[in-house]
Amino acid sequence: MTISSSLNASVAGLAANASRLATISDNISNSSTYGYKRAVTDFESMVIESGRGTYSAGGVRTTTQRLIDERGALVSTSNPTDLAVRGRGMLPVTTETSVAVANGENPLLLTTTGSFRPDAQGYLRSAGGLVLLGVPALADGTIPNYPRDSIDGLVPVQINANQFAGEPTTRVDLSVNLPATATRAGDLGQSESLSVEYFDNLGASSNLNFTFTPTVPATGASNEWTMVVRDSESDVDLDGIPDVVGEYTLQFDATRGGGGTLAAVGTTTGGAYDAATGTVTVAVDGGPMEIKIGELGSSLGLTQLSDAFAPVSISKNGTPVGSLTSVEVDQNGFVRASFDIGINRVLYQIPLVDVPNVNGLETLDQQSYRVTPDSGTFFLWDAGDGPTGDIVSYAREESATDVAGELTELIQTQRAYSSNAKVIQTVDEMLQETTNIKR
Repeated sequence: MTISSSLNASVAGLAANASRLATISDNISNSSTYGYKRAVTDFESMVIESGRGTYSAGGVRTTTQRLIDERGALVSTSNPTDLAVRGRGMLPVTTETSVAVANGENPLLLTTTGSFRPDAQGYLRSAGGLVLLGVPALADGTIPNYPRDSIDGLVPVQINANQFAGEPTTRVDLSVNLPATATRAGDLGQSESLSVEYFDNLGASSNLNFTFTPTVPATGASNEWTMVVRDSESDVDLDGIPDVVGEYTLQFDATRGGGGTLAAVGTTTGGAYDAATGTVTVAVDGGPMEIKIGELGSSLGLTQLSDAFAPVSISKNGTPVGSLTSVEVDQNGFVRASFDIGINRVLYQIPLVDVPNVNGLETLDQQSYRVTPDSGTFFLWDAGDGPTGDIVSYAREESATDVAGELTELIQTQRAYSSNAKVIQTVDEMLQETTNIKR
């Protein structure tokens, strides 16, 4: 009984060391695989109860585990959508098969790194077929609220390389000097005109036409102007002139110390003058347009000085339509598109997925993982928030394999395997001696 148990224990030792050799060979073969997590084999002794004076060898059994919480070093790349997680958390991905089926049910897989590039449909996909998931931004670039314990808010990240973008103009800042001499008695009362380009909701170029007409008194100086604003996109009258969208009476200060600044603004048509912000709001064809003419008593905005009409400064927001030039992912997971007109837009946000027990995840192909009961339920964090780290673009995570350490364990495994084989040989010889007793 004791001799045969020794034989069984040594056979178990051979099997255990063969398992360890398999994990070592897997680790070494994946020493250059990005995002690979090292597998380890743990040995556990088996104890069989024996009677007094005897002992039966129980042998050994093994358990293997993937150390997913171990992270490799980050290396830089030249692709802006090469992503790696620095710290805790994993990138949400799904399979290209589920995206191709397009039935709305994409399984949630996790990975710590990936080289994602647009495919023929624009989906950011790795060479192994993992498609990056993210939360789509609203039209204004903000990220809506989405469930953090579900994948309902996640969609495959899709980049249209041929997309266009533009921003409508919603604000115009005027800094114009009107000639003080034009409001004196005897002047011809000649109007001054100014045209300001703006971009409508469709990115087309339009114009706001400003006409400044002085009030000429019989005697003295009125220091008063009438500002009429017309929109080139509005309806036209019988003479072919666009309708008035705003008309205001401008009164300028003529006292010492405040001369030339706005003293009062009266509204004939259009939005009322806001003294706190120095703006008026007119209704152009695409919606409300805010025009800043300056606060009362301020030297910025509209002024009345000297004898020259001078548009000092005209600024506005909005841009014409531009083409996509590049896409990058920042540390907080925002996917930003850059256009050749100089604007940037947020298209998606990539959350980081965290589970209580990372090593309890199920290991799949392509360095991807699936949530299991052992890992616990997942939660979607904003990158850099809570326990999670951040996202690094232009980077990949190297394999967590230490080749020198694996080779050392390989020597130990080989010696242990040889020792177990030697025990089997010794038991065989002892059993042979037992057989020879009958001769």
